[in-house]
Amino acid sequence: MIGRNTELQQLGQLYQQEGSQAVVLYGRKEQGIRRLAQAFCSGKPSFYYFAPETSAQAQRKRLGRDFALDLSVTAQDGFYDALFQGMGREDGGKLVWVVDEFQNIVKKDPSFWGSLLKRRDKSPSAVPVFILLCSSSIPWIEQEMPKALGTAAKKTDRTIKCGDLRFLDLVRHFPDYTLRQSVEVFGVIGGVPEFMRHWDKSQDIRQNVCIHILAGDGFLHGKPWEILRSHLRELSVYQAILGAIASGKRKLNELYQETGFSRAKISVYLKNLMEFDVVEKVYSFETGGWQNAQKGLYQIKDTFLNFWFKFIYPHLSDLYQLPPEEFYDRHISPELEGYLKRYFIKVCMEYLQLQDMIGKLPLHIYKMGSWIGKKGDIDIIAQNSVRENLICLCNWSEPEMTFQMCQQMFDSMEQAKIGANYYYLFTAKSFEDALVKMAAKDSRILLVDMGEM
Repeated sequence: MIGRNTELQQLGQLYQQEGSQAVVLYGRKEQGIRRLAQAFCSGKPSFYYFAPETSAQAQRKRLGRDFALDLSVTAQDGFYDALFQGMGREDGGKLVWVVDEFQNIVKKDPSFWGSLLKRRDKSPSAVPVFILLCSSSIPWIEQEMPKALGTAAKKTDRTIKCGDLRFLDLVRHFPDYTLRQSVEVFGVIGGVPEFMRHWDKSQDIRQNVCIHILAGDGFLHGKPWEILRSHLRELSVYQAILGAIASGKRKLNELYQETGFSRAKISVYLKNLMEFDVVEKVYSFETGGWQNAQKGLYQIKDTFLNFWFKFIYPHLSDLYQLPPEEFYDRHISPELEGYLKRYFIKVCMEYLQLQDMIGKLPLHIYKMGSWIGKKGDIDIIAQNSVRENLICLCNWSEPEMTFQMCQQMFDSMEQAKIGANYYYLFTAKSFEDALVKMAAKDSRILLVDMGEM
């Protein structure tokens, strides 16, 4: 299992509690939900059931058969109530019951949920069980489950969402990569455990992209369509919208002009994409210069889909005609550095959060974000509870960070109408001598070399 130590620790702590528990664990398939459940069950008495999409009657037959075979429990009248009441271990130890894709049961038969909670809430003297309910359907858990079950949906002991792993987890998984190489991987596949598992640690980014994404038999070659089709219909509409966003059309009116779809239709499909964690609406850090900030921007949240729709989707004809290496050199390499700036900023934010956790920052972060202006941006603003600000500039692609780049940041700060108590200047390469001298004289300024992060 790659990463997921935090989630594993949470499950372990819940398991140690007295009595029975019911926990929802969800996230996209690629996030390693099933592997996490397997790791949690290791060394514990457990029973696993995978719930396929089928009728309520067929589901009951399958579940009843598995209960009879593995737990020697049978039921007829009041099926779920009777079945669950007999679930447990003869020696009184706590049994882990994993229900994989449990939404396929609840959709057809909501009585399953009530019976499950009744078993969880059985008297303290009852044999304890730990019920782990797994799902790969983010929209159903976050949107449909509350509608289907009402207040009962909130009666679990914990709901744990598995999203992308942190950059630090990726660095630990690729110990032989330089920090720069790790940022490159982070900008292509993100912190997705199953993607990281297949990435070849002995190859650089170009070789991995050619082998795993561009080659017809690569494990990520058809993954974008697989991800989108898993929960979304009308792929042609979603592809048109995602392609437009990746090309720089980030406002609703720009998407309307680019795709030809009505604004109302685009809004509905954007809502669906946001519920599926594919797209997100971008908000500027709130400052006094609100009138100078850009508003109503969208961006592709999913890292791999962002990479795909930025570099590959616009050139599908070449994808099927050119050798992978030629495609990479022609369509990916020229713009890759500019594309990775966004992910370097994310890495710098994570660095600040980690430094904050161990008390190494000059202020305690209350909120953090970027300011996106009409005439310039501020890469990172970290603010404490009394509105003291740590302003950051992040240089990924230029040979060195210069005073002129800092001056552009100061101009953006004027537009944003925000001041700074401290400055952190991050670079992936080097610093201009003038900046080094300035930082040596001003204690408010800290230079952070990526090689030392």
